[in-house]
Amino acid sequence: MPRSLARPHHERHRSEHIGWLRAAVLGANDGLISTSSLLVGVAAAAATPQTILTTGIAALVAGALSMAAGEYVSVSSQADTEAADTAKERRELEEMPEAELKELTHIYQQRGLSRELAQQVAVELTAHNALDAHLRDELGIVAHTSARPVQAALSSAAAFACGALPPLLLAWAWRGEGLPWALGGTTLVLLGALGALAGWLGGASMAKGAARVLFWGALAMGATALIGRAFGSGIA
Repeated sequence: MPRSLARPHHERHRSEHIGWLRAAVLGANDGLISTSSLLVGVAAAAATPQTILTTGIAALVAGALSMAAGEYVSVSSQADTEAADTAKERRELEEMPEAELKELTHIYQQRGLSRELAQQVAVELTAHNALDAHLRDELGIVAHTSARPVQAALSSAAAFACGALPPLLLAWAWRGEGLPWALGGTTLVLLGALGALAGWLGGASMAKGAARVLFWGALAMGATALIGRAFGSGIA
C-alpha cells in the first residue's frame, strides 16, 4: 500500500470546533456589550468614577459566572441526552442485533446506496464498531461535536471576561468628560472586529458578522444611555 493511503485522515473542518467557538464568540460579545452598556448608562447618569468602576467590576464578575453557569447547565442537558441515547443504542445492540443491522442497512439505502452495498457497508461497520456506527449515522452523535459542559463553561466565562475587560480598563483610565462617548466608540470598533472575526472563522461574510453585532451593540448602549440620562438626578 502506498504511504499516502496509509496515512490517517487529518483534514480539518470548522465544525470540529463549533462548540467552543460558539461559546467563545457568545461570551465575548456578551461581555463587551453588557459591560459597556452598563458603564455607558451609569456614566450618562453622572455617577462618580468610583461608582462607575465598581459597576464595571461587578458586571465582569457576575457576568462571567452567569455565563459559565448557564452554559454548563445547557450543555450538561445536551450531554445527558447524548448519554441516554448512547445507553439505549448499546442496549438495543445487545438485545436485538439483527434488527439494528437492518436499521443501519435501511439508513444507507436512504442515502442512495443499493440494498446489496448498503447491507455490506452495514455489516462491515457493525463488525468494526457497531455502537459508533449507530451513534454517527442514526443519531448524528460524533466525538468532535459531542457535548463538553466543563469546556463550554470555562470558555464562556473566559470569553466574557475578555470582552468585559476593555471597557472596564477604559473606565478606570479615563479622566474628564466624555466617558460615555469614548466607551461607545471603543466598543463599536471592538464589536465590529469581533463580528468580522467570527464571520471569518465560521466561513461566512465578515461584513455581515460585523453588522449584526454592531446593530445590537449600538441599540443596547443607546438604550442604557437614555435610561442613565433620564434617571441621572437620582443616581448622582
